Amino acid sequence: MSDQPVTYKTDCKYTESHEWARVEGDVVVIGVSDYAQHQLGDVVFVELPPVGKSIAAGKSFGVVESVKTASDVYAPVSGTVVAINDALANDPAIVNRDAF
Repeated sequence: MSDQPVTYKTDCKYTESHEWARVEGDVVVIGVSDYAQHQLGDVVFVELPPVGKSIAAGKSFGVVESVKTASDVYAPVSGTVVAINDALANDPAIVNRDAF
């Protein structure tokens, strides 16, 4: 776990379950909050939905696993997955370095 302070971005909306959403054009980008990654500790695995999958607001669509625990990731909005962060497959710790 990092000693760095938790970062919040003003262009993001946050959920009570510690996900964020940011509108970029006609797409909503989703991630886990900086607070969540601090609480999880060292992230070792991220499970993301496939492109084309429909997700529903408030429902689990992925998992983040750390050395301490595993946590579901909940969709802050409903929609269809148009892209995922493929780099997370080879380096899930990206979440710890930059949750945004």
